[in-house]
Formats: sequence, C-alpha cells, structure tokens
Amino acid sequence: MPGGACRDTLSGVKIYADRFPVFLRQLLTDLLVAVWVYAAIRFALWLHDLVQRLAVPGRKLEGAGGGLADNLADAGGKVGRVPLVGDELTAPFTRAADAARSVAEAGRDQQELVGQLALALSVAALVFPLGLVLFGWLPLRVRWMRRASSAKALAAAPAGRDLLALRALVGQPLRKLTTIDPDVAEGWRRGDDATVDALAALELRRLGLRSGR
Repeated sequence: MPGGACRDTLSGVKIYADRFPVFLRQLLTDLLVAVWVYAAIRFALWLHDLVQRLAVPGRKLEGAGGGLADNLADAGGKVGRVPLVGDELTAPFTRAADAARSVAEAGRDQQELVGQLALALSVAALVFPLGLVLFGWLPLRVRWMRRASSAKALAAAPAGRDLLALRALVGQPLRKLTTIDPDVAEGWRRGDDATVDALAALELRRLGLRSGR
C-alpha cells in the first residue's frame, strides 16, 4: 500500500484511501487546498500591507504636527519668562501649539481609519477562498474519512461483512451488482460467503479501500 504508514491517525481514523488512484487524487487535492489557503493568506497580507501605505501621509502629518506643537510650546515657555509682557506674548504660541496638536490628532485619526480599512479588506479577501475550503472541501473530506473508517472497522469484523454487503446492495449500481451474480440478492439472503465477500469488496472499492483484513 503506498504511503500506508501515514494513512491512519489515532483512534483508527482513515485519512487516505488504500487504492493508489484514489490515494493519489486525495493527496493532490489536499496539497492543492493547502496551496490555495496559503496563497489566500499571502494575498490578504499583501493587500493589508498595500492599504497600510495609505497611512504614510497620516504618520508624517502626526510627526510634523507633534513636533511643531512641541517647538511652539517650548518657545511659548521661554517667551513667558519675559517680565511684564510674558503672558501676553505666550498666548499666540499656545494657540498655535493647540492648532498643531489638532493637526497631529488628524494624522492619528487618518492612520486609525486606514488600519481599519486594511483589516476589513484583508478579512473580506479571505472570506471566499476560506469559505470554499470550510464549507466545500472540508465537509466532503470529513465525510469520506468517517465512512472509510467505519467501513474499515466493519471489514475487520465477521458480521461487518454482511453490513457492507447490504450497503452495496442498496447503493451500488445494478450493473455492478449483476456482474457478481445475476441473482445477487438471493445469494446474499442465503448467506453465500462468496457473494457476501464480493459485495463487501465492491463497497470497500467504492471508498478506495482494500478488502484484505
């Protein structure tokens, strides 16, 4: 069996099929899904960084406004030490410093807005590709794992062969059933070992599993 050591995990959960064509298809699909998710995440990060560049003017505005406010406040403090007229001379510097702080605050607001926009666009870019994985590929993959694990456990039990054979009678196309025996249902009712084994093997083959125990 190719890759047999990596096909089962704890608790006997079947991860990959035994038959090579099915195993190869599952493996390639899983790799493609992994690449798809990786590419989606990388694109979202790239988009986030691209939008974040719009915050550069805001950072420059904040730096310039903050620096100007500090310089004006410092100059106002020095002017305020002038005897008699110090308070009057300080007022214009104080107003100018307040205006500069408003400019710096506007720069911070612009950066915050850009950050929120970058996050929203990045999340939006992930919704579709990850949605396909979570609601398309993953349920099908988990369903196969559950069915394959259950079928493998049944195949290992003598009574389980009868249940697998019954599944085959119910779910397999009539064309495949008649290749086993034209009166395959009667053979199953009689408990014919050859018929039951053939039906069980047919059901296991549908899941990509081998009938050997």
